[in-house]
Amino acid sequence: MPARSLEVTINGQAQPVEDIPEELMMLDYLHEYRNLTGTRFGCGKGMCRACTVIVDKPDGSSEEVRTCITGAHYFNGKKIRTVEGHAQRDEEGHIETLSTVQQQFLEHFSFQCSYCAPGFVNAATVLVERLQRQPIARSQLENTISEALESHICRCTGYVRYFEAVRDAVLKTPGTTKEAS
Repeated sequence: MPARSLEVTINGQAQPVEDIPEELMMLDYLHEYRNLTGTRFGCGKGMCRACTVIVDKPDGSSEEVRTCITGAHYFNGKKIRTVEGHAQRDEEGHIETLSTVQQQFLEHFSFQCSYCAPGFVNAATVLVERLQRQPIARSQLENTISEALESHICRCTGYVRYFEAVRDAVLKTPGTTKEAS
């Protein structure tokens, strides 16, 4: 199988440049080459979004990308975040503080089996970061959250808890909402 070199930054760390098979999906690269298994293989068709990672763009914005249907080489030269990259860690790698989104997911017990949780965490994180750059009227919050989460599938039907956790994460993040003018 033909291979090409891949250069990618994951969770703030430049990864060793190495030859990766051209057909390798990013999900497999994360699992097999980087031992980052938080990104989940769900449907294998990009429908459930358990495999979602965040791509950080040079302009400071970010987007969700499904890794079960996206080749690893699509990410060449890009900066990505997996679910393992959200918490603040000490020099030894131990978790010191969860992100606001992660903390709210815990406080709302926003998971049952938790298989889909990494995708929901990443979707919520992208939403919160977008709202920090472009706040919305408080009256638009529920619709905005629904739009951000609607493409993610939870087979345990934990949607209400996910929604509540994301709402609280947004409301606890200064500057994400504003009063209607």
